Amino acid sequence: VSTQSTWAVTQPLALHGVFVRESGEVVKIVIGEDPADPVLAITDLLPHLAGNQMQMTAEKAVQGEQLNAVAGSIPLDNNSVSGAVRSAVGKILTDRYGLVEEDFISAELQLVPAGPARDVGLDRSFVGSHAQDDRSCSFLGMKAMLDVLSDQSSAAQHRNIMMVFLDKEEIGSVGNSGADSNMLQRIYTETLSLFGLGDYKPVLRSMRNSRCLSADVTGGIDPSWSDAWEANNAPWMGKGVCLTKFTGSRGKSGSNEAHAEFVARVRGALNRAGVAWQTGELGKVDQGGGGTIALFFASYGMEVVDLGPPVLSMHAPMELTSKADIYSAYRAYQACYNEV
Repeated sequence: VSTQSTWAVTQPLALHGVFVRESGEVVKIVIGEDPADPVLAITDLLPHLAGNQMQMTAEKAVQGEQLNAVAGSIPLDNNSVSGAVRSAVGKILTDRYGLVEEDFISAELQLVPAGPARDVGLDRSFVGSHAQDDRSCSFLGMKAMLDVLSDQSSAAQHRNIMMVFLDKEEIGSVGNSGADSNMLQRIYTETLSLFGLGDYKPVLRSMRNSRCLSADVTGGIDPSWSDAWEANNAPWMGKGVCLTKFTGSRGKSGSNEAHAEFVARVRGALNRAGVAWQTGELGKVDQGGGGTIALFFASYGMEVVDLGPPVLSMHAPMELTSKADIYSAYRAYQACYNEV
């Protein structure tokens, strides 16, 4: 367990985010991505002293309060008083970004694995990077939409299409920018108001008549951990984008299950466009599971289904996607914009 936790936490880390000053000015910050930048790091207990840690389950081997990033060690003006190192680090941020300590109160910061995405495999068939769940679908969905809208011959030119980016999916889609808010309803209301149709009834009718792809990844079967999947109902890497009729935990708990008629509509669009696709579940029925934002959009009455590439090592510091599946997802989103 100690070895596993060390691999998980002792990575070169980059700091990304924004500080908002009291004046309202937004200061964007990225430290650790430029090769000339320093990186931050979280430490772990050396295995020679980890006897107690090795007896713990993986869930408890590294506690949240132990995820402290090393930001410096040199005290300000070689002062030995308590807080001198903290003051020195603060001075660096002040000199470089004009920040003061109180600005951390109104900041949104993330520590992420430092460095660019990499080709993985001697044949370069995989992309390795953190947070491909769900940056991959976000990028592919937007690229597909921009490309079909720039193609004057595409059917999407004569359809109302949009892509919505949502926050906090991993913690329950909460907040006023998550899927479990009325943000989508507000978007519809504002849009229809431009045409004099912003009353509640037209908004609800428009949402009910919409069709939605929940663009989200799924877990590809991993040969090293294959007993977590049921091979006959699992998505495989390199075999195309995965059309997922239902997600959920322990079966379908907390899931949206797409209607068979809508699944057939999407399947037909993919086949007519010659898209490589597959279907599958997120692991064995009683193994665990997970959910997406599909159930929140389905609550408006719209048809929703999950569609995205499978991923290896989901939520790890380096996730893997197949380049073939990435291209397949891009073409699948194009096909759905044009036809579904």
